[in-house]
Amino acid sequence: MKDVDTGTITTKVPARLDRLPWSRWHWMIVIGLGTVWILDGLEVTIVGNLSAQLAKPGSGLDISQAQVAGTAAALYVAGACLGALFFGWLTDRFGRKKLFLVTLVVYLVATLMTAFSFDAWWFFLFRFMTGFGIGGEYAAINSAIDELIPSRHRGRIDIIINGSYWLGAAGGALLTVPLLNDLPVNIGWRVAFGLGVVLGVAILLVRRHVPESPRWLFIHGRGQEAEQLVGEIEEHVGGDLPDPRGSVTIHQRRSIGFVQIAHTMVARYPKRTILGLSLFIGQAFLYNAITFGYAQILSTFYKIDTHTGYYFAVIAIGNFLGPLLLGRLFDTVGRVPMISATYIGSGVLLLGTAWLFDQGVLNAVTLTACWCAVLFVASAGASSAYLTVSEIFPMETRAMAIAFFFAIGTAAGGIAGPLVFAGLVETGVPGDTALAFTIGAVIMIAAGIVELFLGVKAEQKGLEEIAAPLTATSVDTAA
Repeated sequence: MKDVDTGTITTKVPARLDRLPWSRWHWMIVIGLGTVWILDGLEVTIVGNLSAQLAKPGSGLDISQAQVAGTAAALYVAGACLGALFFGWLTDRFGRKKLFLVTLVVYLVATLMTAFSFDAWWFFLFRFMTGFGIGGEYAAINSAIDELIPSRHRGRIDIIINGSYWLGAAGGALLTVPLLNDLPVNIGWRVAFGLGVVLGVAILLVRRHVPESPRWLFIHGRGQEAEQLVGEIEEHVGGDLPDPRGSVTIHQRRSIGFVQIAHTMVARYPKRTILGLSLFIGQAFLYNAITFGYAQILSTFYKIDTHTGYYFAVIAIGNFLGPLLLGRLFDTVGRVPMISATYIGSGVLLLGTAWLFDQGVLNAVTLTACWCAVLFVASAGASSAYLTVSEIFPMETRAMAIAFFFAIGTAAGGIAGPLVFAGLVETGVPGDTALAFTIGAVIMIAAGIVELFLGVKAEQKGLEEIAAPLTATSVDTAA
């Protein structure tokens, strides 16, 4: 569809949102939108820790552990990549709110159907569809969060929210222990997926109250509605608010052509595009060198198949503590030094872990401790990849940019990773598994080096200052 011109307006909506103090209203946004990462963590962890159980006789599925950790994981990620692209395009076109409701419903239905799997093909199909919904969530949610959170808090909040994936991972890991040990082999894994549905319904009830992004509204010809919505938010927050600093003049359009979006990313911001791809590919390979094959490694090398949840819960907590404790530094020390340090640092730590594993000096406990250290650093870096691509491109392309980098980067590391790494672990040769670790580490370090040269200093800056909207005729950040 061609661009539709609807007029020109000057607005202070971005400045009004950025100058708001932190309030209960912002917590509602965090809970309603950010908790989707808990669902994603729950999903991936449950499947990873159930892989040995699903492969047992009597589980109700004729499937191998390598198929669960490899094929099913790759299909889940493939679905997430395609879902991100499809729903990302719709999010920029039809708004944030419509899509973050639709994508959650897709996730709920697909997860429920997974619980009723009766054959491997059914399991594979709905793992793909679950990923399809989750991928759409990433595009819709990240764009909405960044457009609603004040600029001085955006880095920390975004990184912590993305890091909350690991709260779901820890919960999923611990839940699988009683489900595997106290319930029949053909029932426990079905109940695990059902719990994801229950949590998703609870999130949906909260999410109904999250508003549309005012930034999206005024760009798409609904300026009066945007002004009214921000007025309601200010009234809800209350207090003596300072005068907003800055305004933006927008040439409104109801839609932005896909060709213009592609031109923006490739021709207008080529260095930022290279940066986004590097960060996403790096974190995808590192995490897929570890996460998807975790239970398989414990089962193959240490003969642990029913209590893997305890081990995974430990590294999941380490993963969440990283963004929680390091997140504020991305707003104070700065994006470039923190992103490069977390990428390079985690890669170096994983190289050390690979060497120790190959030497045969690690057991299940000490390997878990090594991973906990690696992922404490890596988790903050991985979360910053989503933060980076959601704030360094213009408003009109934000959701699509998130979707594009997530899809390309995750396809490279998230589809190839599980297939290659599951095969390496399955051999039972420590050197092969160490090779999987090394691949993830080297690519992560390379991404950190790219950040050093191409990183954008976006800390405590308004989104319009970092990247002016395509439809802007002027941006005044000091008025």
